[in-house]
Amino acid sequence: MNIYRGCNHGCIYCDSRSACYGIERFDTVRAKRDALWLIDRELAAKQKKGVVATGSMSDPYNPYEKQEQLTRGALEILARRRFGVAIATKGTLIVRDIPLLQQIRAHAPVLCKLTITAADDALSQKVEPGAPPSCARFEALHALRQAGLYAGILLMPVLPFIEDNQENIGTIISLAAQAGANFIYPAFGMTLRQGQREYYYAQLDARFPGLRGRYVRRFGAQYECASPRAKTLWQFFKKQCDAAGIAYRMDEIVRQYRSGYHAEQTALL
Repeated sequence: MNIYRGCNHGCIYCDSRSACYGIERFDTVRAKRDALWLIDRELAAKQKKGVVATGSMSDPYNPYEKQEQLTRGALEILARRRFGVAIATKGTLIVRDIPLLQQIRAHAPVLCKLTITAADDALSQKVEPGAPPSCARFEALHALRQAGLYAGILLMPVLPFIEDNQENIGTIISLAAQAGANFIYPAFGMTLRQGQREYYYAQLDARFPGLRGRYVRRFGAQYECASPRAKTLWQFFKKQCDAAGIAYRMDEIVRQYRSGYHAEQTALL
């Protein structure tokens, strides 16, 4: 479910800029015409209930959502149609909809994923200039957890030569634990393809002079660009998450969520 087209978070690494998606004027956010009517119509036709995901192509909590309230309207439809929701966002406006997410949670799954790639606010504003600073996202995560919602962090992409160090990863884990995160799901690297690559390299030239050459030499025209430190970081990441009691493998996250959800539903009966 992508209600908006384009994004103004300005993340220098965004895969949605790739030419294959054909999104013109990507930095201009536009609402899709009749989006809520279409969502309601599609869900009404479903014979089985399920979970609707949002946030894969454009952020559902971009700044315009504050006045447009299209994401909120979609959540109201999901609540009425008794569907669950999985939200991926960098937007702290998600806390506005906590009561609505709790309402959905009473009858269907709710999964909240906040993308955080840099522990340091100055670095996060450098690579994600239009998004809320990381500290505000950690505060939003804490609010979601305090409200009893299943929530955690998408630690992706971890930009090679910029964010792929133990200090950054370790601090994110520590702050996530303080916020009560249920999980952290990582990807130690990034993707680069036509359209996205050219934009990213131009941003490197402007924000991290001299770094483009390291990417060209290391990755060439590769699509998947894993951090050279990926294996070492993964071992460090696992150890730190295990110590903090934070889930990080997908099967573990799903199992943990399902067990908690079913236990809560049983308690409600």
